[in-house]
Amino acid sequence: MHQDNNEDTNLYKVVVNHEEQYSIWLAHRDLPLGWQETGKSGLKQDCLDYIKEVWTDMRPLSLRKQMEELSRRN
Repeated sequence: MHQDNNEDTNLYKVVVNHEEQYSIWLAHRDLPLGWQETGKSGLKQDCLDYIKEVWTDMRPLSLRKQMEELSRRN
């Protein structure tokens, strides 16, 4: 079986910041400040599929809270 030499076989972890925004990060690297692991790791596409499944509201947490507050006032 032919394997594509450009295939990404790196392991990644899914990370999230304080605004509940998701990203992937190479598993062997230290996390950047402000990001935490979610517990999900694997190949790039597996991690991206996981993010697509769990990150259903793209608005930052602070904006969601602000909009909820405005809707309560009205």
